[in-house]
Amino acid sequence: QVQVVESGGGFVQPGGSLRLSCAASGNILNIYLMGWYRQAPGKQRELVATITSGGTTNYGDSVKGRFTISRDNAKNMVNLEMNTLKPEDTAVYYCKAQYQFRDYWGQGTQVTVSS
Repeated sequence: QVQVVESGGGFVQPGGSLRLSCAASGNILNIYLMGWYRQAPGKQRELVATITSGGTTNYGDSVKGRFTISRDNAKNMVNLEMNTLKPEDTAVYYCKAQYQFRDYWGQGTQVTVSS
């Protein structure tokens, strides 16, 4: 069993920055993919960014150039640096760990961008 726990998030003004962190724990050897998704009220969950154990990244179109994902394989941790935040980035952000062909999700952390 894999446990996924997010931290960070909060309230920020437009143009500001936030950092999200996620740690996966359990009896695990190597997590293939970790990443972030988000869900705004009334909308479907969407891709923010993912990163494989080899370092290959994938970003959602709306965050390219503003968000950066990084990973510490030894600690099974992934971070998301979010810059130039916009009101439309407001959502619950979920961390996902893909291990042995199964997806494990955290409970989510709220990010609110507002003046």
